[in-house]
Order: sequence, then C-alpha cells, then structure tokens
Amino acid sequence: MAAIDPNLHIASVRLDVGDLPRSVDFYERVLGLPVISRDEHGAELGPDPERPALVLRGIVAPTPLQPRATGLYHVAWLHPSRAALAETVRRIAGARWQFEGASDHGVSEALYLSDPDGLGIEIYVDRPRELWERPQDGRGVTMFTAPLDVEDLLAQFSSEPAPSVASGTGIGHVHLKVADVPRSADFYRDVLGLDEQAQLPSAAFLSAGGYHHHVGLNSWQSRGAAPAPDTAPGLRRVEFELSDPDALAALERGLSDAASAGSQTQPAQEDDERLSLRDPDGQLLSFTAR
Repeated sequence: MAAIDPNLHIASVRLDVGDLPRSVDFYERVLGLPVISRDEHGAELGPDPERPALVLRGIVAPTPLQPRATGLYHVAWLHPSRAALAETVRRIAGARWQFEGASDHGVSEALYLSDPDGLGIEIYVDRPRELWERPQDGRGVTMFTAPLDVEDLLAQFSSEPAPSVASGTGIGHVHLKVADVPRSADFYRDVLGLDEQAQLPSAAFLSAGGYHHHVGLNSWQSRGAAPAPDTAPGLRRVEFELSDPDALAALERGLSDAASAGSQTQPAQEDDERLSLRDPDGQLLSFTAR
C-alpha cells in the first residue's frame, strides 16, 4: 500500500452518549467547545462554526460503558500553544472536573480526564518537531511517559480562562482499545498506508506525514475482547480529511488493490465525497477531501 496523503488530519469524531444534555454541558462548559447546532437527538460542537469537530448523539436506552471492550481509549484535543493548553486546564479545574493524569511524552505535553460517560479525553500541546527525539535508525519518533511539569505549564496562562477553547484547537489524534495490536497495526499501516512511528508494550502509534501519531492502538485492557454493544456510550465514527479529491481517489484505489490481494477490508463509497470502512475491531472510519 502506498503512503496515505501526508496532509491527512482528523476532522471530527462522533460519540454516542448516555445523557445528551449532560454531555453537551460538559463539552461546552468544562472542555470549552462551543455548541454549533443542537436538537433533541444530538449536537455539533467545535471552535470553527463551519466545521464541527465533535458530533454527539444520544442513546435512547443506554447501558453502562464496558472498560474491557474494544473501542475508544481517548480523543485527543491538540492545542495551538502551551498558553492555550494552560487556559483549558484552568477552565477544567475551575469547573471542578477531575484530572486523571498528566504526562510529558517528549513529543508533547498532555493531561487526561474522562467525560460524564467515562469516555477518555486527552488535552495536549506538541513540542516543535525539531525537538522530537528520534531512534538511532532515524525512523519514527521516541515517545516516553514522564511526569509533566504542571506548574511550569500553568505559568503560561494566569488570567481568568475564556469560556471557549482557543482558535486552532482540534483533534490531534484518536487512541483506540483493540483486541490485537499487531493485527490492527498491520491494517493501519499496510491497508490504509499510515507509517508506524513508535511502539510501547502492547501499543503502537501510526501517522501520516511524519506526525508522532494520528492513531494510537493498545490492548492494555482489551486484549482478545469484542466491541461493546451499540447501547453503550462510545466512539461511532472517526472522520479523516485528505488534502484534495485526488488523494481520496488514490486511497480508494489502494483499498481496492488491498482487497484484491486478500484483505478483508471492503470500503464503501457512501457518496461522492466520503469513503468509509471498518477497521479489524469494527471501528467506522471515514475519509473526505477538502
């Protein structure tokens, strides 16, 4: 499979939630994503009113989140600066919402929390690419987990936080719980054309264009597990955006070639502007062109 468009990025995700008003309140008031549209069934949110980054849909009769099931580990919201990240941290803390962790990953600085359904969230900022450590062979990046200097981060923004995230904030990556990391990594690398950037025990990180990762995979809780039922809160769609229709057509040709070579993947052209398929754990992925 040829490398996927290096300008790929994640345009949006859809989450199904157990209590729609509760989740809208959290994502708007606590995380700081403005509501773009809303009705009794769902809502669209994000800092760009023309391009919703988060789609929420309510579940009619929800069942509890299943931690061992495959699905979402976290949605990661990339901030344009350390000051913007510090502002979001202060907004969340001011809402008295609990953080669950904070880490320095070398390539980035990140904090972790969960939404009202227990769905994972990362808020982070990247370090400049020229500061990313590389393995001796020069392939990929070196990622690690060390304590985050929260005090230094918070010093970047000491004012009262605005109600909304900074312009330019968006989804930097999604991290998925999978049943079999090598199987999933093979799919994202050999079928979709992402490059593997780093590995950790029972985890892999893949991206386009040399980014540290657009997709994270782990089986820390979910090895050998099945997806949760549709009645449980969770991730329902990840929408990737490519640079132009030619890049989308190239992806479609690559997927067709992979299917001819024996891949179980069967892409579906939902319409003239969207190509969709499911990964080995059944996660729906969509691709559109700018």
